[in-house]
Amino acid sequence: MNPLYNGMPATLLGGIGWRKSHFSNPSGNCVELAALPGGEVAMRNSRDPEGPVLIYTRLELDAFVRGVKSGQFDDLAAQID
Repeated sequence: MNPLYNGMPATLLGGIGWRKSHFSNPSGNCVELAALPGGEVAMRNSRDPEGPVLIYTRLELDAFVRGVKSGQFDDLAAQID
């Protein structure tokens, strides 16, 4: 595997298993995540599967998920009435 860096093309990551939330938009507007062999987590835009990825450590992703679960980002979500 190539050295990991933020913004690298997803195609350089090889045959990893991308997955998205069951809550994703049916038109494909979502992000996808993949576990990397070194323990990191890659994130990409599902509309651009060969485009750039962001690489996060497990600790970074854990901090984000805990923030989401506690409502810290609720003001950034679309308001559905």
